[in-house]
Amino acid sequence: MSFADKVLAVNDNLPIRTDLPVHSGKVRSVYWLTEHDSRRLIEEHNYPVPKDTPLAIMLISDRISAFDCIWHGEEGMQGVPGKGAALNAISNHWFGLFKEQELADSHILDIPHPLVWIVQKARPIMIEAICRQYITGSMWRAYEKGEREFCGIRLEEGLSKDSKLANILITPSTKGVLKGIEGVPEADDVNVSRSDIAQNYAAFNFNSADDIALYEKLLTEGFGVISHALDKIGQIFVDTKFEFGYVKDVEGNDKLIYMDEVGTPDSSRIWDAKQYEQGCIVENSKEGFRQLLLNYFPDPDILLNKERMDEREALARDNALPIKVLMDISKTYTQIAEKITGQKIVLSDNPKEEVINVLRDKYQLID
Repeated sequence: MSFADKVLAVNDNLPIRTDLPVHSGKVRSVYWLTEHDSRRLIEEHNYPVPKDTPLAIMLISDRISAFDCIWHGEEGMQGVPGKGAALNAISNHWFGLFKEQELADSHILDIPHPLVWIVQKARPIMIEAICRQYITGSMWRAYEKGEREFCGIRLEEGLSKDSKLANILITPSTKGVLKGIEGVPEADDVNVSRSDIAQNYAAFNFNSADDIALYEKLLTEGFGVISHALDKIGQIFVDTKFEFGYVKDVEGNDKLIYMDEVGTPDSSRIWDAKQYEQGCIVENSKEGFRQLLLNYFPDPDILLNKERMDEREALARDNALPIKVLMDISKTYTQIAEKITGQKIVLSDNPKEEVINVLRDKYQLID
């Protein structure tokens, strides 16, 4: 069996009972369960949610996305072996630590399989909650061009590339297109200031202005928990993106929780600490793949310039990357996951069949 067979590339075609269309994102697909199945699982598994809570199966793939495109390899390789299991394992680990330290819950109720979460419906905060401890990536590129203000925060002169910032910065951006907010362009992924959020908290889906401070607390404390844990295994937590939302507790009250994924190589930059001390950046995250793509193609502006999206999509569609590239990414993801969790990431021979079997036999969600 080839590595290509072990990759779960298509994850929106499983025969899971659902009355709604499957939502398929860049990496995850979401299957909303029927009202009957949601109620049944809540009762059978004693999930701590109201009995009428909508539940979903969230199934992660091994696809790799960068610069808003999905990339593939030679010999029919449509993803990165072990990537999905590594991402889920890392998120599960951090969500568990957050709960242990009484920060906040997540949307995950059950983990039937390394690629599967059973989640409760959440109402998302329309913010990509970004936290930065070092100046690198897009922030450095903007700083190098003379920008000094980021999300209402002014940076000092004289910073150098990849250097540690004096304080951890919260630099949020919009999640989705928000309309009718003065000073905030109607586009996805637009930087916003704290005052933008405070003056329009309802438009960002906050219940109250007080919850802005709670989201900032959960973001910075969560960042601190991960940063401290990574430091113990010789890794630097450079920057990350969290997402938040509201769910109902057992009594039916709203509570703010962590959602999507946290502290993974997809949503964060993670550097090797020993190499950094020696003046070398070794990426243990998807940033390494992004840098490879920028060096691999002769015109990197296609990948960086949003106005050249058609060319970028053609680049991803028409270029099969060498197998070694995807296997090197697999090694990066699985090794950092094993360091963080202390558990081996096992590659499945037939991930789709495994998922179908467990959802049919243990959860009766497949006819």
